[in-house]
Amino acid sequence: MTVTQITQLLGSNDVSIDIINDLKQDSRISVSRLLMKWEQRQEKLLLEKERIQGLYEQERLLKNCGYDLIAGVDEAGRGPLAGPVVVGAVILPLGFHLPLINDSKKLSAKQREELYDVIKEVAIDVQSTVIDIETIDHVNIYQATILGMYRTIGQFSPQPHAVLIDAVPLPDLAMPSVSLIGGDAISASIGAASIIAKVERDRLMLKLDEEYPQYGFAKHKGYGTAEHMRALQQYGPCPIHRKSFEPIKSWKTTNHE
Repeated sequence: MTVTQITQLLGSNDVSIDIINDLKQDSRISVSRLLMKWEQRQEKLLLEKERIQGLYEQERLLKNCGYDLIAGVDEAGRGPLAGPVVVGAVILPLGFHLPLINDSKKLSAKQREELYDVIKEVAIDVQSTVIDIETIDHVNIYQATILGMYRTIGQFSPQPHAVLIDAVPLPDLAMPSVSLIGGDAISASIGAASIIAKVERDRLMLKLDEEYPQYGFAKHKGYGTAEHMRALQQYGPCPIHRKSFEPIKSWKTTNHE
């Protein structure tokens, strides 16, 4: 084969061991380099598969206790000064390979969008809940998050047999649950839920940016960036700013509210 043909062949991950062994007998330096790059890529793929399977450790522990349907739960939007909180919950097939699955904050927007579509397609069930600004201001952000998690889990049909939650304890659940600090980075199910929550909240903030374009919500999604703080100084709070959050809480009443 020509070097071009070999390059095209090794562009695939599905190459038989016999072909690889034949290519190792090829004395051309360019072929040796192509083989080295292919092997390095295969090693990275293997490490990524091992990493992802390691993210199912908590799910397997629950499975070994007799729980088949295991949901992961996470939220997006506890920290921003504006916009809702979104809770996501996902039941994945145990061990399903989701390339790049991780804490949503460690992924690019493009990666999150791609994974969002895959999760929606392959998951046994996906649920989400939006908790509005009024509820956040009424009960506080922590209680609003808890309320959203209970509601989201309650939407599953059938109900999960066990639940993995990112950090927040939910003692009133009808099924066993485990709260994991940093769970979106150590559980595939929670990581998937974090992606669902993050993507859906970002989409909501893009729509809200069309209503309130002066604040830059499409860019910072309501977080307290320097750009956002400058807009607050210039325009004052708008209806989707959280009045229970500083500095909005201490803001003087203006005709912008």
